[in-house]
Amino acid sequence: MKNHGIYLIRIALILLLLGLFFGHLASESYRITEPKSGVMGFLSLRPLHVSSVYLSIITAGLGFLTLIIAKRKTTLFGTLLQYLHFSLWIIALFGIFYSYLTGDFGGREYWEFNPFWALPILISFIVYLIYYLHQMGFKEKWPVYYWMWLTGILFFIFTFIENYLWIFSYFRSHFITDMTIQWKANGALVGAVNQIIYGIAFYLMEKISKDTKTSFHKLSFAMYFLGLFNLIFNWGHHIYLLPTEKVIHYIAYAVSMTEWIIFIKIFYNWNNQLKENTTYYNFFPYRFLMAADYWVMLNLGLALLISIPAINLYTHGTHITVAHAMGTTIGINTMIILAACFYFIKPSFISNKVLNFNSLIFWIVQYTLLFFLISLVAMGIKKALWQAGLDDNTFSEMMNENSFWTTLFILFGTILMFTLGYFVIYLFIKSWKKINS
Repeated sequence: MKNHGIYLIRIALILLLLGLFFGHLASESYRITEPKSGVMGFLSLRPLHVSSVYLSIITAGLGFLTLIIAKRKTTLFGTLLQYLHFSLWIIALFGIFYSYLTGDFGGREYWEFNPFWALPILISFIVYLIYYLHQMGFKEKWPVYYWMWLTGILFFIFTFIENYLWIFSYFRSHFITDMTIQWKANGALVGAVNQIIYGIAFYLMEKISKDTKTSFHKLSFAMYFLGLFNLIFNWGHHIYLLPTEKVIHYIAYAVSMTEWIIFIKIFYNWNNQLKENTTYYNFFPYRFLMAADYWVMLNLGLALLISIPAINLYTHGTHITVAHAMGTTIGINTMIILAACFYFIKPSFISNKVLNFNSLIFWIVQYTLLFFLISLVAMGIKKALWQAGLDDNTFSEMMNENSFWTTLFILFGTILMFTLGYFVIYLFIKSWKKINS
């Protein structure tokens, strides 16, 4: 195995396809009046869906990163580290799905599998950190995305350990401390993975534009440090409802508001991007990056709103939070992953008919995702009013009144499963034919 990066990418595509399928089955449970148990029950389908998608993002990020850095040099030590990391990651994936399919739960939210399988994940990331430093070294000046990848790996290891502090009785016996650490770790883990994925996006933009200077600009590093600052502190808006120190809430709110700088920067570059659209429109890596940029803007707007304490009080635990998570996962991370797949996987020939069909599916995905998120927000508003006591209906009555938006949610989710699934299958097949070296 000269470079296991492509194998990781193929595994990521399979996981993404499974995530879409399990997500569809989970959404169908909204229409079932009698609860189901076992693997097909919502309690199993939800973690199967969440873990499949989350692990696909992590696996894809490591796969693309491996493809990029493995070209720098090849040593026996580096090859052994690749084999060790890959083996540990496969063991972890098999263990996680075995745990879910046999009902062997015991973990916490987003990591509901038996905690034993967290061990190969942790060791694999430590091995990967050693591999990364071995490959990169510090003899040359690093572009911004090198630092993003390094901090992403480091913070993933740190927060992943933090995420499992609950296994010690001391933390379990202090409820507020336990919940604070759990919500903090989950928020920071997402930020750590985003550092890796967004670093891939920076790399792609550099390669597509052939402008190597941007990655060394002070503004690029300023934006990187702002993202890192949010990774370290932004988790605080998850714990507004916990009776923790108020200073934590104030810092979290202030950090959340710094994201307006990113928001303004996106608008500033908007006109330049529209000019570029005509040049790179038929280049699918650019097109998916363009889509991710637009979804960053929409999701950042929603994130800023729900990070305001007065609004968060109503939206916490509703489908509005789910809409933000789905928008980030599908609209940003998945679009970047698909962009990278189209960049690294070069089909030998694409006919105009296939190109036009791919374009059609691309736009169906974008509009479907928009209506999918709108339906979630609408469901969330209804539940927020009910949670706040502004709706006197029972829970079942409230859900029945939400049936229109629930139906749209299932409908658009099903369309997303097929359209995104098309790109996943298309790229998986092409990955066996030709790889961009």
